[in-house]
Amino acid sequence: MTDLPDPTRRPKPGELTFTAPRRGKPPQHLADFDEAGRKEAVEALGHKGFRAKQLSTHYFERFVDDAAEMTDLPAAGRAELVSAMLPRLMTPVRAVQADDGRTIKQVWRLFDGALVESVLMRYPHRVTMCISSQAGCGMNCPFCATGQEGLTRNLTTAEIVEQVVAGARMLRAGELAGGDEQSREQPLRVSNVVFMGMGEALANYRQAVNAIRRLTDPPPAGLGMSARGITMSTVGLVPAIDKLAAEGIPVTLALSLHAPDDELRNELVPINTRWTVDEALDAAYRYYEQTGRRVSIEYALIRDINDQAWRADLLGEKLSARGKGWVHVNPIPLNPTPGSKWTASRKGVEQQFVERLRAHGIPTTIRDTRGSDIDGACGQLAASTA
Repeated sequence: MTDLPDPTRRPKPGELTFTAPRRGKPPQHLADFDEAGRKEAVEALGHKGFRAKQLSTHYFERFVDDAAEMTDLPAAGRAELVSAMLPRLMTPVRAVQADDGRTIKQVWRLFDGALVESVLMRYPHRVTMCISSQAGCGMNCPFCATGQEGLTRNLTTAEIVEQVVAGARMLRAGELAGGDEQSREQPLRVSNVVFMGMGEALANYRQAVNAIRRLTDPPPAGLGMSARGITMSTVGLVPAIDKLAAEGIPVTLALSLHAPDDELRNELVPINTRWTVDEALDAAYRYYEQTGRRVSIEYALIRDINDQAWRADLLGEKLSARGKGWVHVNPIPLNPTPGSKWTASRKGVEQQFVERLRAHGIPTTIRDTRGSDIDGACGQLAASTA
C-alpha cells in the first residue's frame, strides 16, 4: 500500500494542486462499469453475462451487498462472485447527528486509510445528500477546512456512488429522523445529490461524470435519479465547465464565486489566478445557454471581507449584464472552521447584501445551513475521526 502523504504538510498560500498523488487503486467495483463493462467483468470471472444484471438489481435497487441475501444467484461460486464485483470500498468510522437526527454526517475510511465525509439531510418532501469527490482538495481556498487539508487523492466512480448507496441504505433502515408515517413505511430514496463535499469534482472530471451517469441511469443500471436533482459545484475550472455542458446531462451547475472582483477572489479562491471572475461567469452563462439549466452562484459571506454593499452591486451588475433568468445567487453565512481568522457577516449586513442583489433583478436566497454544529456544513468537512 502506498504511504499516505505527510499529514502535517499543508499547502502554501495560493498553491493549487490539480494532479492527485500517485497511489494504489481500490478494487474495481460493479459501479465502476457501465452495463457492457459489467457483463464483460462477470464473464471474465467465469459466470454467465446475465448475472451482471442480477448483481446490479441487488446493488442499485435493493441496496444489498451481502451474498447471503442474493438467493437468485447459484450457491456455488456466489460468495466469490459477490466479493469480486461488490468489494467493500468504505468502512464507517463514525456518524454524528444534528437537527434532531434529520442530518447525519458520516466519516468513511477508504481502502488505503484516506478519510472522506458525506452528509445526509432530510427536508420536507426530499432527502439531500452532500458527497465527496476527492479525499481532501487541491484548490486551497483559505476559508475552507477541506482546502486547507490539501489533496490526498481522487475518488473512483464507485467510491463516489457508494456514498449515495450507503445513504439509501440508511434511509431504508430508518436511521434518518423526521418524515411522516408514510415515509417511515416507504422510506424516501435520496432525491437530491450535491457535489459539495470534499474536493473539486471537476478536477476529478471523468470519475465524477461517470458517477453522475450511474446515479441517473434507470434501474437496475443505476439509481434512476433525475439529473435535475444533482448539483455539480465548482470553484470555476472553465474548460471543465464547458466540457460538462457538452455531456448532455442537465445537472445544475453551482459556481463558488465568493467575490466579484479579481483582487479579492485571487486571495479567497486561488483558481482565479488561472481563470478570472469574468471568465468563470462567462463559462457559467455558456453552461446555461447550452443546457437551459439555471446556474447557482455560491457566495460565502465573510464579515468585513466580501460583504460590502459595493461588492453586492458589482456582482449584481456583472450577472445582470449577461442576461435575465439565467442565474440565482445563494449567499451562505460563513461556517466557522478551526483556526480561521474569518467569521460570518452580521445579520444586517447579510440582509443588505441580499437586497442589493435583488435590486439588480437577481433572484437571491440565503442558503439554509445544515450541520454546522457537527462540522458538516459547507466548507467544514475535514474528515476528522475525533
